[in-house]
Amino acid sequence: MSVLKRASDMLKYEGVKSTAWRGAKWLTSRSNPFEEVPLATVFKQDVLAVDWTQDRDFKAEKPVKPGGKPQIAWVISPPGRSSGGHQNAYLFMEFLEKAGYEITIFLYSAGAYPKVSVEGVKHMLSTNSGYPQLNAEYQMYDPETGLTGDFDVIVATDWATAYAAWRYERNIPRIYWVLDFEPYFFPAGPDYVVAENSYRLGYHGITIGSWLAAKLKRDYGMPTDFYEYSVDASRYTRTNDAARNEILFYARPTTPRRGTEFGLLVLEEVHRRRPDISINIAGWDMSKAGIEFPFVNHGTLQVSQLPELYNRCGAALVLSLTCMSLLPLEVMACGVVPVVNDGENTRMTLRDDPRIEFVPMSPALMADRIIAALDRPDQVEYSRSLAKSAEGGSWNNAGAHVVATFDKIIKRKKK
Repeated sequence: MSVLKRASDMLKYEGVKSTAWRGAKWLTSRSNPFEEVPLATVFKQDVLAVDWTQDRDFKAEKPVKPGGKPQIAWVISPPGRSSGGHQNAYLFMEFLEKAGYEITIFLYSAGAYPKVSVEGVKHMLSTNSGYPQLNAEYQMYDPETGLTGDFDVIVATDWATAYAAWRYERNIPRIYWVLDFEPYFFPAGPDYVVAENSYRLGYHGITIGSWLAAKLKRDYGMPTDFYEYSVDASRYTRTNDAARNEILFYARPTTPRRGTEFGLLVLEEVHRRRPDISINIAGWDMSKAGIEFPFVNHGTLQVSQLPELYNRCGAALVLSLTCMSLLPLEVMACGVVPVVNDGENTRMTLRDDPRIEFVPMSPALMADRIIAALDRPDQVEYSRSLAKSAEGGSWNNAGAHVVATFDKIIKRKKK
């Protein structure tokens, strides 16, 4: 989607002030970090209403009868065009809808800007290839009234929404859909404290990968289930059988946990040693980042555009200092060697897959592994084997596991 079309949509659905705010944030992020006010993303009424030291017994009041349609209130921040976490949540909402659940999505937007509207969010979702089209009802979350409606389970999607979920009067089950350890997003301060306390509210966690599940259970006593990472082989497929001399780096400087600046050091070293290797950077517009080596700036791409880019590359540098992204499995399905930072968070999440290069965070060593992946004498054959291992991959097993977990938590009776 062109910049002009996006600006036109913002004016239509958000108004002049919100569009101006977005423009100012965009410009500021390219010169200095855009500073957020502490606790700006949570309604103060929600935090004040919650005493996490007081136990509440969040259990199903009565089993859902066979053939019934369990009602979910899903509280989530407004989805973004390239937000992998939101796309993941929507994927599993679709599985739940197909299993007979009915969902009401409460959009949780505490900041004054951008101005979020149900109509604007629906329009964005309808034009984005990364999201399924749900039958869900949408409402804007109002902190004055809290969640309203008759539900069988409440789902929180991040630390701010966890407080909104707690305020619902009935002690029906609460599920915390955890995609990362969010206190790590902040330095020691108010946001860190409030984010960490969200794991002490007595909810049942459903996490992506085993690392998060183990951490929440060990450190906070949270009961957890998890689903494994997977890849949609119908989307991510190897289509290039030629030798490859390009590499990919996923960069997102506005998200410190993705290690963008560290990754640029690795790429600089790759270019110093091997200027013949073409470097692709995607995930964010890096044209004003002051990068001194040549690279192809892809910016933010639609999900449908990613496989073509992946299929040009022989290796991909993917860094994450908290929970790993889905990128390693997606690039492997396209025949690309993933090079990721070594750590408990990455090895547990990716099941210590021997096909993935887990490398200590040394720029020189990471550059070694990237170059070695391209210089393999059997590069083409190895690329084929990487892609073959992902053939037939889908999220169906993970979806079935999540549906079964919801059924267990709400005591849904089988037919």
